Amino acid sequence: MTVTTTSSTTLDGERADLLAELATVRAALTNTTRGLDDGQAGERPTVSALCLGGLIKHVASIEDAWMRFAVEGPSAMRRDLPEGVTWADLAAGTAREFPQWAIDHQNNFLMLPGETLAGIVRGYEQVAARTERTVAAVPDLSAAHPLPEAPWHEPGAVRSVRRVLMHVIAETAQHAGHADILRETLDGQKST
Repeated sequence: MTVTTTSSTTLDGERADLLAELATVRAALTNTTRGLDDGQAGERPTVSALCLGGLIKHVASIEDAWMRFAVEGPSAMRRDLPEGVTWADLAAGTAREFPQWAIDHQNNFLMLPGETLAGIVRGYEQVAARTERTVAAVPDLSAAHPLPEAPWHEPGAVRSVRRVLMHVIAETAQHAGHADILRETLDGQKST
């Protein structure tokens, strides 16, 4: 993955460091797909539904959502449920109707018909470029927003832009580790 990075002379040291670390873990993730074709990138070699192309889609989606949250606040990550559906129904898979955001979230772990690895990586590169522009433009990394109501968020919790960036770095690194396992299972190759 090659993303033109914002010149470190236009960023303070903390922003440059955070973006450099994010670029490092992004590269660790995308390097797991080096030399693979679309079919291999969509294979699910373990008991989970994870595939390499899907992991990259998922991480791109999560990064994009968190960076929108950093600018727009909780409305950027709002997860409404259909009338009469509870979080427990959704978690148990027994909801009479699933919201589109939940369907999209599940599909982000898969390579869908017509998707290509090159297209997925290009999409991730676009997200990365938007993240860099956002981090460069946000006036204060300490600016914070309340998290939207959801069972996976602590009630009343807030997140600063800084903490959002650290979360995105951690999530990307975690999934890069998953991707290493998938790649080794696919063809015995290591990404490093």
